[in-house]
Amino acid sequence: MWWIYALLSALFAALTAIFAKIGIKGVDTDLATAIRTVVILILAWGIALFKGGHAGIGSLTKTNWTFLILSGCATGLSWICYFRALQLGKVSQVAPVDKLSVALAIALSVIFLGEPLTLKNAIGALLIIGGTIVLIF
Repeated sequence: MWWIYALLSALFAALTAIFAKIGIKGVDTDLATAIRTVVILILAWGIALFKGGHAGIGSLTKTNWTFLILSGCATGLSWICYFRALQLGKVSQVAPVDKLSVALAIALSVIFLGEPLTLKNAIGALLIIGGTIVLIF
């Protein structure tokens, strides 16, 4: 079932790039990111409240809080850079290069999480890196 959500994530990420490119025309990218973040905040809390997920907030550990906050900071910085890149470049270049994050996530998961590096994952990461280099140059 995970792959259905992953495919939906990819679809929504693609739509994000298209909608953002249209929406940021003539707009400061930091302002655009702030507006987008407010929408996401409302949507995420709405879903959490509707599904009852908010009930577990009291059971979060210091580690949970620390790494969720760090993840939020990384996401925010990623979005700020992504919107600026979209404003300066073409979606057909920016979005695929942004997906270099997949190869980086594979490498970081091996280094920091101790996940095994399978041949399939290594080949996939190398293909993504190769595609990124082609798109940049």
